[in-house]
Amino acid sequence: MRDEESRRKRTRCLACIAFGVIAQTIIIVLFVVIVMRVKTPKVRLESVGVTTLTASNSSLKASIDALVTVKNKNFGHYKFESAKATFSYKGTNIGEGTISKDKAKAKKTKKINVMVSLNSDKITASDISSGNVTLTAYAKLDGKVHLLNIIKKKKSSELNCTIHVDTKAKAVHVLSCK
Repeated sequence: MRDEESRRKRTRCLACIAFGVIAQTIIIVLFVVIVMRVKTPKVRLESVGVTTLTASNSSLKASIDALVTVKNKNFGHYKFESAKATFSYKGTNIGEGTISKDKAKAKKTKKINVMVSLNSDKITASDISSGNVTLTAYAKLDGKVHLLNIIKKKKSSELNCTIHVDTKAKAVHVLSCK
């Protein structure tokens, strides 16, 4: 009788240990699948303000204040290197701004102000007379996502936006990012 009782206790103990090991394995697998998955941060132009603008015949001179956002959806911070934000008109670069080296904290959005001076004499007279100049903005941020200061994954984010500038009202009408 004592043998049966001690056998039951050992069986119960082994069952509890097996259940604990299985439960820990499930928790670790869920942690790796959900938390440790590295997503690519999103870079967007939040807003664009025209501080000065001079347009005549086929030339355009402007100063633009752009707010760039880096949205980090990861459970670790995203450290990125400095990058150039290039503004172009029909494929021709007309201005550059620098996005400084920084980091976006875990599950946060980092806001960065970028000042850009635009200068071009290649704008078509029809665009200037219509008062609508379409520009594109492009930037590529290279960096690393740091998870628990153990895992570091390289991730690159791209900003690709179209900006419609009203030269008569000296303002941005439409700002759309992909």
